[in-house]
Amino acid sequence: MPLEILLFLLLFLALALGWWLGRKERRRKLPPPGTTSQLSRDYFVGLNYLLNEQPDAAIETFIKALEVNSDTIETHIALGKLFRGRGESDKAVRVHQNLFARPSLTKEQAARVQLELAKDFMAAGLLDRAEGLLSELTGQNTETGQASQLLLVDLYEREKEWQKAIHTISPAMLKENLPLKKAAAHYACELAAIQLSKNNFVPAKKLLKQAAAFDAACIRATLLMAQLELQSGSAKAAIRILLRIPEQDSAYIPVMLQTLVDAYKVLNQPKELVNTLEKILVEHNYTSVLIHLAEILRQKGRHQEALEKVDYYMLREGSLKGVDYLINLYLHQAGGDERAHLLTLKNLTHQLLQQKPEHRCGSCGFESKQLYWQCPKCREWGSIKPIIGVEGE
Repeated sequence: MPLEILLFLLLFLALALGWWLGRKERRRKLPPPGTTSQLSRDYFVGLNYLLNEQPDAAIETFIKALEVNSDTIETHIALGKLFRGRGESDKAVRVHQNLFARPSLTKEQAARVQLELAKDFMAAGLLDRAEGLLSELTGQNTETGQASQLLLVDLYEREKEWQKAIHTISPAMLKENLPLKKAAAHYACELAAIQLSKNNFVPAKKLLKQAAAFDAACIRATLLMAQLELQSGSAKAAIRILLRIPEQDSAYIPVMLQTLVDAYKVLNQPKELVNTLEKILVEHNYTSVLIHLAEILRQKGRHQEALEKVDYYMLREGSLKGVDYLINLYLHQAGGDERAHLLTLKNLTHQLLQQKPEHRCGSCGFESKQLYWQCPKCREWGSIKPIIGVEGE
């Protein structure tokens, strides 16, 4: 028997049980068995559809046949969830709307159904309708109210309504909820980035301090604060802030390098930049740091020193990106057949690098060339980092 048919058969049994429980009391008042049907004809029609592998028709029949009472509410909710899980949001909406319209529901039951209906609308992409339902529930100091508040934050996130999302988050929600703390910090960072793009430094700084208050470990807030200081003319402050990142999370060192280089250029301190990169490289053998350092040496005319440094680190712990750059250095001083061979190797490493992702999500494994602060696949914040190893840094 196909899995889908088996699932619907189990659902049929649950529906039949709900029907039976709903009529249990009244059955005592009915005439003796044999004078009245003990089971609604609709159930047999539904079962016939099910056995003939017509699950949609079967479910439609079960919806009509199933009475709504205290014993069958859970079955109705489960049925709607089943539709939503199958991607049939329109049917889920119909089930939950039919249930929500019943005047016999208690206040808490109505709230639960309203929450499920909001989920149906979100799954269907009807975010405005979902927002209306959730907003009515968030004031309730119940488990359903708290779940609605979290779902409303998620809805605002999907709509990129960052300020609304922050306002919806209460201090109580943040307690022992690390994913929400990380998300809130990134909401503030999104707003800060908008202000920073307009050179509105005061509101941007206020938002970045708010982000750090939500999550002190937020790398993005640190990086944006450094960029803010650099844009506003405080290169020294930018460097000081950037050098916190290796302590926060060394995996993000490659992300901060360009801002670090720019800050030292503003100060016209090439020697200090070399010393800083040397120190970082000793503690964290990342290819991006090595390449930045070697480029500075090469541009100063110290080509052989740059070549020897890259060669040394590639022998210790090589990477494809490092080997590609090393070939570049050898090409500058090669000629004849040697240059032709090196160009062949360079072409191969270049093709391999073009195909390789540079960042990976630690939560779901999503890979990409560029850095996303929120994973496009699993939607977790701050989970994507530069890839470390032979194929990365």
